[in-house]
Amino acid sequence: MSLRLWDERVVPRLTDASLRGHEIGELRGRVCAGLTGSVVEIGFGSGLNVRWCPPTVTAISAVEPSDVGWALSARRRERSQLPIDRVGLDGQHLALADASHDSALVTFSLCTIPDAALALRELRRVVRPGGRLHFLEHGLSPVESVRRWQHRLEPVQQAVAGGCHLTREIPELVGDNGWALEDVESFVLPGPAISRPWTYLHLGMAVST
Repeated sequence: MSLRLWDERVVPRLTDASLRGHEIGELRGRVCAGLTGSVVEIGFGSGLNVRWCPPTVTAISAVEPSDVGWALSARRRERSQLPIDRVGLDGQHLALADASHDSALVTFSLCTIPDAALALRELRRVVRPGGRLHFLEHGLSPVESVRRWQHRLEPVQQAVAGGCHLTREIPELVGDNGWALEDVESFVLPGPAISRPWTYLHLGMAVST
């Protein structure tokens, strides 16, 4: 199988299978809490966040490059009462009007978007002044031994996981691109030491500036 077919057909299914467990679900519930109004979500994937959106959310504008990922989300979208529209394929270039949304959501996607800084600035453009960004992402560990392994593994990770980076400094990226960090919790998921390069997470909220 070619690398392109792997990225298009296999990676979305692996992502859905690996990120739909109970432990990650609880974190999705936490990151979605407090979202209001119309939400733009980049990296919508297979729709794993939909069930966790609170009643204060009125609509979701989904940005998802993968047709397989979008197809995998069909049942979750059908079960939801929310209007959910696929509005684009590229989080770096949103075909949405300035200040047209109340909130933004991104989970496990800033690692993969080629230019994450550009995507964050685009979200800032389409979210109204004072609107909020909620994010849940993995990133560079503060533990030196883990960081070394993240740098070693990153080329392989990018090749087999659709361009995913292990070494991005997520809070810094958010704070440097139009968002004032309001609350960020950083932690390691429980599990064996061998999983540490993938399990240092940031759960946070930021306000557009």
